[in-house]
Amino acid sequence: MDNVGIVVEDLEATVAFFVDLGMQLEGEPQQVHGPWVDRTVALDGVKVDVAFVRTPDGHSRFELMRFRNPAAIGSEPRNAPANTLGIRRIMFAVDDIDAAVAGLRARGVQLVGEVVQYEDLYRLCYVWGPEGIIVALAEQLF
Repeated sequence: MDNVGIVVEDLEATVAFFVDLGMQLEGEPQQVHGPWVDRTVALDGVKVDVAFVRTPDGHSRFELMRFRNPAAIGSEPRNAPANTLGIRRIMFAVDDIDAAVAGLRARGVQLVGEVVQYEDLYRLCYVWGPEGIIVALAEQLF
């Protein structure tokens, strides 16, 4: 896998969210446009700001996109529950879930449910990430 694309309204805040989770910004955001983009995504007059953030292990990255033209289209409901069809969550392994949650809460991020323990294997939680994406955190216990 090369990357996962996420369309956002607030590119700077979304980059900051993922950097706070330990991801690394690759270069500066760039504007992408031109006929090749239009043909690829089947839209006319595309102008999109793109930023890439990479996981610390270097194996995965997100392509974060803010469409300037045409405007992004919202989906309903904005904070859809975990059983909504489509990609609903992205999970990150963390060393200390309590510290990760405290850091996110200090930035105004809210839990979807609560921090729970799954057997003797993991402590887990879901938080509301940017654009209504559910971000899961998992601390391995063994």
